[in-house]
Amino acid sequence: MDQAADLSTADLVTALKAAAEPTRLRILLLLAAGELNVKDLTLILGQSQPRISRHLKLLTEANLVERFREGSWVYFHISDRSAGGRLALQLVGDVPASDPAAKRDRERADALKRERETAAQNFFEQHAAEWDTMRALHIAEDAVEAAMREALGNGPFKFLLDLGTGTGRTLELFADRYARGLGIDVNQAMLAYARAKLTKGGRANAQVRHGDIYALSLADRQADAIVMHQVLHFLSDPALAVREAARVLAPGGHLVIVDFAPHDLEFLREAQAHERLGFAHDLVAGWLADAGLTLKSIRDLAPKKGEAPEKLTVTLWTAERPGVMRTPLSRQTRTPETFEEAR
Repeated sequence: MDQAADLSTADLVTALKAAAEPTRLRILLLLAAGELNVKDLTLILGQSQPRISRHLKLLTEANLVERFREGSWVYFHISDRSAGGRLALQLVGDVPASDPAAKRDRERADALKRERETAAQNFFEQHAAEWDTMRALHIAEDAVEAAMREALGNGPFKFLLDLGTGTGRTLELFADRYARGLGIDVNQAMLAYARAKLTKGGRANAQVRHGDIYALSLADRQADAIVMHQVLHFLSDPALAVREAARVLAPGGHLVIVDFAPHDLEFLREAQAHERLGFAHDLVAGWLADAGLTLKSIRDLAPKKGEAPEKLTVTLWTAERPGVMRTPLSRQTRTPETFEEAR
C-alpha cells in the first residue's frame, strides 16, 4: 500500500478502521468522483441523515475526507493533497467497477446530477434574453469585465475558449484579443441568443457550439486562453469542470475563473438555480493545483459601501499551465484553412 508510508501507524489504523465498513466505503467511492453534501448522500444511499452524518464524521476524523461549508450546506470531498486523501483514493481504486453496490450508487449519483442540471438549464432557457440584465443585478458588471481583461492579459491569443458562454458576452468582451474565439454551452436557447448577438455584432472570428463542459470535444492543450465566467456555481461538480478546462489549456496558456465569493443568500438556490453559494479562495486554488495549473493571482471585487445587500463579492482566480505559450496567430494572416485546423 504505497500511500501508507505517509501515515503514522496510529493514523493508518484509524483510517483503515474508518474505511472498513460497507456504507463508509460506498461514501468514499462516491466522494472520489466529486463533492457531495449530506442531502445528496442520503438520496443516493437511501439512508437517514443522522446515519450518513455519523459516517461522514468518522471519515473526516480519520482524515480520509475533507469538509467545507457553503451557506447552510456542508460539502465533503477527497483531496489527494493529504496523505489520508491519497490513501482513500488508493483504497477505492481497488474496488471493481462491476461491483453491484458501487454501480448502483454511481447510477443514482448520475441521475441526481442530471436532475439538478436539467433544472438549471430550464431556468436558463426561460431567461436567456434577460440573462445579462439579471446577472448585473448582483454584481458591478463593468468593474468585473475590466478586471477580467486585466487578469487574462493582452494576448493576442490564437484560440480563446469561453466555457459556459451563455449569451456570448465574454466573446464580445475579448474580441480584440483573439484570432479565434469559441463559446461552449449546453443550453440551446442560450446558444441561439448568443449566435444572434455575435452575428449582429459582426464577430466573424467567434463561434458558439453545443457541448458538455465536463467532456469537451477538443484535443488536449489546444486553447491559449480560457474563461469561465459565472459558471461554476451552477454546476454539480465544479472541480471536474476545472480539470476539463485544464486539460485543453495549452502550455503558457491562461485560465481565468470568475465567480462569487462565499455568501449566504440561500434563496438563489431556488430562485436562480444556483447549485453552490460561492467559493472560498483555497477551495478553487486546490482544484487548480490538482489540475496541474499554477495559480497566479486571486482578486476580490467587493460591493461598494451602501450598495444593495444582494450585491455579492466577485472573485477572479487566474492560473497558468507551465510552459511556453504558442506564437499567436495574427487575425490579419488567418485563413479559412487555419481556422479549420484549430477546430
